[in-house]
Amino acid sequence: MMGADLVIRNAVGILTGLRGPGERCRGDIRIHDGRIAEIGAVAARPGDHVLDAAGGVVTPGLVSAHHHLFQSMLKAVPAAIDARLETWLRLVPVRYWHRFDEEALRTAAEVGMAELLLSGCTMVNDHHYPFASFSPVGESGYDPAAILFETAERMGIRLCLSRGGTTRDRVYDNDDVVPMPVETLDGMLRHVEGLAARYHDSGPNSMRRVLLAPNTPTWGATPAELKEMAAAARRLGIGLHSHLSETTNYVTFCAETHGCRPVAFAARCGWVGPDVSFAHLVHIDADEIALLAATGTFMVHCPQSNGRLGSGVAPASALERAGGRVAIGVDGAASNEACDMASEMHNAWLIQRAMGGPDAARVEDVLRWSSASGAAMLGFTELGTVAVGQVADLAIHALDAPRHAGLHDPLLAPVICGPSSVRHVLCAGRPVVVDGAIPGLDLPRLMARARAVVARLMSLAG
Repeated sequence: MMGADLVIRNAVGILTGLRGPGERCRGDIRIHDGRIAEIGAVAARPGDHVLDAAGGVVTPGLVSAHHHLFQSMLKAVPAAIDARLETWLRLVPVRYWHRFDEEALRTAAEVGMAELLLSGCTMVNDHHYPFASFSPVGESGYDPAAILFETAERMGIRLCLSRGGTTRDRVYDNDDVVPMPVETLDGMLRHVEGLAARYHDSGPNSMRRVLLAPNTPTWGATPAELKEMAAAARRLGIGLHSHLSETTNYVTFCAETHGCRPVAFAARCGWVGPDVSFAHLVHIDADEIALLAATGTFMVHCPQSNGRLGSGVAPASALERAGGRVAIGVDGAASNEACDMASEMHNAWLIQRAMGGPDAARVEDVLRWSSASGAAMLGFTELGTVAVGQVADLAIHALDAPRHAGLHDPLLAPVICGPSSVRHVLCAGRPVVVDGAIPGLDLPRLMARARAVVARLMSLAG
């Protein structure tokens, strides 16, 4: 296909990820040198490579704006299946983090990325947090960043690595834990600077980016450290990401310790602005919504994980009505066993309307949160929409399952019909999913590897 254009023909229609009159369109799409060159009545040219999207819907490549790839080997842990967040943290990630070896992380990353690609996702922001022990100089002797970026490159998905970590221990619901790794602020910042030098690419078609992402601002660092982190990230030209206000415990702790609510605390520490994003933000009030909106700080809505853990529902629609910015993330597979973007979009659409009424969120809003907004959150201005001149990250969703029969408006299907039915996915015009499969991926072998990893983790955990 070198030198040839790719033309997508015969789609039912296109959800563009744009806001306003251009959020839907019809026609064919010409891709030249990895970018969208034409949309509409696209004339044939000699040498064109045609991708037949008959009966399908085209969307931008989706973006999981908050993820924990290592948790793909920690689904449905029986002891925590009905647990609230704090108990779940102790029984799942805290119980298992130190049992991960290189094979477990590599397998988890491959499983998670495969699940995302097959749901139309072309970019993931992976918040990987057990770095102090998993660093090249740590106990385990392997480099998680290298594994994650190598796996992403092989599978053709864009990876933004939110480098997590903590400088302070956190208290869980009891002390029966192997403590999560704690590191010095200087050590964390040196490692982030090294990762940025090695991997971060700020170009418009970048496949790799790095963010600084302590686990939780409220528990994970002092105010002075948070200010230093913010200054370091801005000096390096990278984003800031973390969890915030997932449960009421965040609000109570912040009020008792800092005399304010979590978003106000974040603002005091320099942690607001268009380069800052927080996963969850379930328990925020009207003043916090106004502050987030005024500063352009992003919410990453994770409806399935928040529902699975009984944490509540983030006021995503209210934030957008206030002029704020909302993205979508599937969170970790350990608290969201259906870790694909189609299920996440479906649940976001339903739960926002259940909480806020029928005008709370339209299908097109949720699609935009899952594409253009996620790309913008991660600093990409030329990704996330289907428009002439944009990078051609695209997904073609098939409408060939019984649940798609009877649709009067088939363009709604990628959001309203639930589980993924993705036929093709392109990343900068390159095919990364073809006819519902990932080229070069031996799926039965990957599934066998995953079973072996889970069996070993279960045996080690007793």
